[in-house]
Amino acid sequence: MPTYPACQKPAEPHLPLDLTELNPAVWDRAAVRMLAKMLGEFAYEEVVAPVPQAGGHDGATGGYALPLDDGATLHFRARRGVYGSWRVAPDSIRELPSGTSAAGIAGTAAGTAGERPPWTAVGTPPKAAPGGGGHGTPFRDPLRFLARARRLLGLDGATLGHLVRELTTTLAADARLDHTALRAAQLADLPYAELEGHQTGHPWLVANKGRLGFSAADAARFTPEARSATRLPWVAVRKDIANYRGVARLATPEQLYAEELDPPVRASFAGALRARGLDPDGYLFLPVHPWQWDEWIVPLFAPAIADGAIVPLRTDDDLRLPQQSIRTFTNMGRPDRHTVKLPLSILNTLVWRGLPTARTLAAPAVTAWVQGLRDNDPFLRDTCRVILLGEVASVAVEHPLYDHLPETPYQFKEILGAIWREPLQPRLAPGERARTLASLLHTDPEGRAFTAELVARSGLTPGVWLTRLFAALLPPLLHFLYRYGTVFSPHGENAIVVFDERDVPVRLAIKDFVDDVNVSARPLPEHEGMPADVRGILLTEDPSFLTQFIHSGLLVGVFRYLSPICEDQLDVPEGEFWSLVRDEILRHHARFPELKERFEVFDMLTPTIERLCLNRNRLHLDGYRDRPERPHAAVHGRVPNPLHPSA
Repeated sequence: MPTYPACQKPAEPHLPLDLTELNPAVWDRAAVRMLAKMLGEFAYEEVVAPVPQAGGHDGATGGYALPLDDGATLHFRARRGVYGSWRVAPDSIRELPSGTSAAGIAGTAAGTAGERPPWTAVGTPPKAAPGGGGHGTPFRDPLRFLARARRLLGLDGATLGHLVRELTTTLAADARLDHTALRAAQLADLPYAELEGHQTGHPWLVANKGRLGFSAADAARFTPEARSATRLPWVAVRKDIANYRGVARLATPEQLYAEELDPPVRASFAGALRARGLDPDGYLFLPVHPWQWDEWIVPLFAPAIADGAIVPLRTDDDLRLPQQSIRTFTNMGRPDRHTVKLPLSILNTLVWRGLPTARTLAAPAVTAWVQGLRDNDPFLRDTCRVILLGEVASVAVEHPLYDHLPETPYQFKEILGAIWREPLQPRLAPGERARTLASLLHTDPEGRAFTAELVARSGLTPGVWLTRLFAALLPPLLHFLYRYGTVFSPHGENAIVVFDERDVPVRLAIKDFVDDVNVSARPLPEHEGMPADVRGILLTEDPSFLTQFIHSGLLVGVFRYLSPICEDQLDVPEGEFWSLVRDEILRHHARFPELKERFEVFDMLTPTIERLCLNRNRLHLDGYRDRPERPHAAVHGRVPNPLHPSA
């Protein structure tokens, strides 16, 4: 037997992770739910074209068939909805082998509870359901669906391989969420930051928790569903490679550090630099994500660390909780302190989650401009009382090589930096509480919708409660669009609903300005005072496309899923739901008749809109390839607009 010095003795192998959520019952529930979502969203984006089956209709619900590459056919029930959407019933998905008659399949009942197909090889024929005859067998495996429909889906080998991985890690995260799920009544009592750890992710993207780059141990520590607060280490970066920007009240880094760091912590940072013979006045301080430090910063900034341009420091002792975006942390012990957004170079929901240098530095200037629009507009400031959570300070660190190589993949230019965002809690009035818009789509393990719980607590009828919701969300978004040619991307994670003490929606809070604010490419008088650094960084779009950010972010990305929930659990028909949305837009038009021309320029009520596709981008356009610029959503055809009067 070889002997080793004490410092070289191999560590004993161990498997420390708690994987109790990876069991058949939990996994199967998550898997069949993902398969239903996959069929519905792929059909919505016209990646697949399910064929209607005669005799399988039940009101708005129909039976559909989809052939697989090997000749077998999937049959399922689906409800069609607004924007051409599909809502597939998970318990209805069944498989017929090649050559089996499809007669009588559509609309059949699901298999017995607890039926579970084995984890089989792709080519293994399905087993017949006991007593099922020609009714087929339950099909519950989204990964096997990918393998058996890869030609139907138009997947190349590289995309298929990476997609299986991304979907498997998403399923593992879903299983963790299911295993620790709370009832809707319990969720309604949680504070804002804690509720984030129970959300299930982007409703439109199928692979919404891929987080490629994270190990299983990383996922158990740093993801929202882990619900584990952490202390962030800080680093000092020499000012010749780091730059600071702040709004007026945080014009210098010292003003920021006075708010964010206790005096003993600041003293320890300065002491650590002096101990190495370095001048603290020549450095900027910023937190780093522990994973990012280990995986990207040390390997790629090693020369700067060796040179003393980057110096690792201690933590600041504050416990922070990762939010739905993963790279954003809420301060749990000091809610008066800023939320911190850090680069995290994992591939998740289409893009690498770093922080681009130029946009990071521009964040405070964008904040000052957008908040200035609100502060000088009585409707936004006093009537809507919209909360704009500004990105008030930032530090960006450029890489000496990557940042100057335009052909280099963009993720190598977004490695090190930080953005400090205004915290939400101090901006709420007494009795108010906040929840992300995404929470309204949540359904608990017993099938109870979170929205239904809030409506019940409010004491209002569902129609009145929804009217209050739309009155809280739409007017500020529409006013920014019509009056200022400026639009946010109000998707479920960026838009925050503020409720009163009775859980009635009363106003809107918005975050993520520098990444998700776009302005009209058509010149407007209101843009004449826009600072050059803001104009240079904000994306511009043609007016006809600018409305897409509200359609796709809010209406397609959230309300498309909320309306069937309200139909099922609040007895609000889908047509009535969308009539209430349209009524709120028309009320806004009546309130500002002087903006009539803008209503026509930024037309929210057109007969059709372009179909933006998020999953199609991954499957067919960008896949998993590297590219010098961040990808954008694909556009494929048009869909009917439920806000048009003819709808």
